Amino acid sequence: MQSFLEYVIKALVDQPDSASVAPVERNRITVFELRLHPDDVGKIIGRQGATIHALRNLLMAGSAKQGLRTTLEIVEETVEKAPRTV
Repeated sequence: MQSFLEYVIKALVDQPDSASVAPVERNRITVFELRLHPDDVGKIIGRQGATIHALRNLLMAGSAKQGLRTTLEIVEETVEKAPRTV
């Protein structure tokens, strides 16, 4: 499932080199954490969340056939700005 997600997500974003998918186990559910360049987050979310919902539905359908429980989360990295010196 991870390779499928990476393939689809890298095809959707402008900066595929900065996109990564990492599986994390939480309470018997595999959570795929998606890290993106900040400019690409909107592309993956889509209008009113349509793209991310479609990705989650594909992920759940594919993993259900294998008897797994999965979900997809976008992890936003906060970039700290250096203090201004005058």
